Amino acid sequence: MWGSRDRDRTQVTCIACGEEVPRTAAREYDKHGNRWERADKEFEFLCKECHSDICHQPRGDLETVLVESGAGEDDRTAFLRRYTELATGEAESEAESERERER
Repeated sequence: MWGSRDRDRTQVTCIACGEEVPRTAAREYDKHGNRWERADKEFEFLCKECHSDICHQPRGDLETVLVESGAGEDDRTAFLRRYTELATGEAESEAESERERER
């Protein structure tokens, strides 16, 4: 009548440890930082243990840098190279050097 109590028994994978857990035993993680805007969003999940182990302090622009670096999309080598460039400011330095050469 009010809906099934076991309506969400799907399994999800924890992005931190890789364990499969029931959706009801997981916590949503939104890499874009705004879990309240739910329209057309697909969340990633953390198991309760990993969720309690992570730092819940603000991380500045970490998620933005990870997205720009191609995290989860590019192969590991390309991701690490791009992340290092962005984190150390080398990407901007290379872009500035290129602009200087064009002048």
